Amino acid sequence: MPFIDIHPDTDFPIQNLPFGVFSTIANPRPRVGTRLGDFVVDLSLLDDENLFGKRHGFFADSSLNRFMASGREVWREIRQRLVRILGEEQASLKKEALISIDQVQMHFPVNIGDYTDFYASREHATNVGIMFRGKENALMPNWLHLPVGYHGRASSVILSSTDVIRPRGQMKGGGSSPEFAATRQLDFELEVGFFIGTGNELGKPISIDKADEHIFGMVLLNDWSARDIQAWEYQPLGPFLAKNFATSISPWVVTMEALEPFRVRGPEQDPAPPPYLKADFVSGFDIALEVTLQSARMDAPQTISRSNMKHLYWSIGQMLAHHTITGCNMRPGDLCGTGTISGPTDDGLGSMLELTWRGERPIQLPGGETRTFLQDGDTVAMKGYCQGNGYRIGFGEVTAKILPTL
Repeated sequence: MPFIDIHPDTDFPIQNLPFGVFSTIANPRPRVGTRLGDFVVDLSLLDDENLFGKRHGFFADSSLNRFMASGREVWREIRQRLVRILGEEQASLKKEALISIDQVQMHFPVNIGDYTDFYASREHATNVGIMFRGKENALMPNWLHLPVGYHGRASSVILSSTDVIRPRGQMKGGGSSPEFAATRQLDFELEVGFFIGTGNELGKPISIDKADEHIFGMVLLNDWSARDIQAWEYQPLGPFLAKNFATSISPWVVTMEALEPFRVRGPEQDPAPPPYLKADFVSGFDIALEVTLQSARMDAPQTISRSNMKHLYWSIGQMLAHHTITGCNMRPGDLCGTGTISGPTDDGLGSMLELTWRGERPIQLPGGETRTFLQDGDTVAMKGYCQGNGYRIGFGEVTAKILPTL
């Protein structure tokens, strides 16, 4: 009989059970698994053994898309069955179904059709607005009335631990002509991403009270940004090359069911949003977030920011309802990012742009190093978790190292 030893400080207790795609040397075929402590559970093997009551087939896939498209009731049934199997019914498990985490390779979990990034943190939007427009015009007139967003590039969404190459592009020069060079203002953005499970038909919006039924789960997300390229290109249509080169996500998708106990009320919205964005239920999430930075000369990472998703002004349900109000059709696997999540204190800012206040207040690192923006050889890692009573629901981490431009 398998015995799964779960460390009390793990990100992945039985209350979590996130989903991801993995392979092993013994079986190099990517397939769907869940994480429990320091083990990955091979769900394709459980499915072949008919431990879910019927054979679904989608756990043998190399992505979560078919599982995500199966709908909320199936997600719940699978999760409830897993809790029983991995709890009191461990005797039904074959030992081959449990694989030590150090023996697996994680793969990109979802085939992403479209990626949308929002701008939902009032603190972040205010800080950036003050820098570029002054305190009196910090927020644009539309910001308090709708979740601002833009369409990103799905093809360059990458898995944690994939290196990021410093991009080149145009930026404002000293004279009348722009300069073409490698970005000198490479930045991270501390975000949470959420994946669409079931979509909607073209022309039929997702209502705010039904939005949760369409969201499968969340990941940590780092939307890398080249601030000097962005400053030159963003008017009038917003970010383009400054953000299309890389967006990193964590490998395990934490389900909405696991996050349900950690709902909290978000900030008061004043003025009241229009009816299609007004939610009469608790729609925020208490997810603690942390960013560390480690230079090539440092022996260990240093924490440079601690924030929390509960600070978001606009909820993920509001983002989805707004995204589809025109009748835009979302599809299984579509990814949405929250935008940078900054808190109300100086140590809770979610980007280098804010932490150093556009380079005016350098971050002090061990050994006398300082940073205004990221340098080659720097490694950025983001972690997130919800703290329960005697357990925590963790996301693991999303990490990447900066490499020199090509």
